[in-house]
Amino acid sequence: MSPTPPPAIWCVGRNYADHARELGNDAPTRPMVFFKNPASVIGHEDPIVIPPACRENGPEVDWEGELAVIIGRDARDVPADDALSFVSHLAVANDVTARWWQKQGSGGQFCRGKSFDTFCPMSPPIPLSEAGDPRDLLIETRLNGDLVQSGRTSNMIFPVEDLVAELSRGTTLLAGTVLLTGTPAGVGAGMDPPRFLGHGDVVEIGIEGVGRLRNPVREG
Repeated sequence: MSPTPPPAIWCVGRNYADHARELGNDAPTRPMVFFKNPASVIGHEDPIVIPPACRENGPEVDWEGELAVIIGRDARDVPADDALSFVSHLAVANDVTARWWQKQGSGGQFCRGKSFDTFCPMSPPIPLSEAGDPRDLLIETRLNGDLVQSGRTSNMIFPVEDLVAELSRGTTLLAGTVLLTGTPAGVGAGMDPPRFLGHGDVVEIGIEGVGRLRNPVREG
């Protein structure tokens, strides 16, 4: 059974300089923010399903291993030095992305390409008190057993506490809200030639101190 959808999923793009570079983008000077549909959440071992809409323009569905931060109580105008007290849990997430829909299919807005059903796998969350420091954790993604991503959250351009502070300015982050904090280099769109997900693939993401997330891929 898939997890209960959160009230909102806030996402931060290009939050690792190496990932921005691999896709030919400059590192941002302010957080690049977009949303994913809460109904896109699935759990560990649930299949990522590539719908017909994501096959019309050729292979395009990509992986993005990320640290998910879960807000434990309503947060508004939170100062950065108190931000981690509003974080209750951490989880492993995959910001699955349909690249054509992200870049060409939605007028320049990311949310459509990020929000297809099953495009937000998440591991069971663990309490922050039981996890490592979210500001320095190893993230690794494997595709069919091959290591494709390896980075540390210490390389985030905007660390967790800054994201909570910035996103809560004048805006209430409801308890249970999920923040996806960006992905390091190693996505399929950055490979030469590009490598996208297809039927039969398996994506595994591990974050030290947080857990492991495994999802098979199939066409729907």
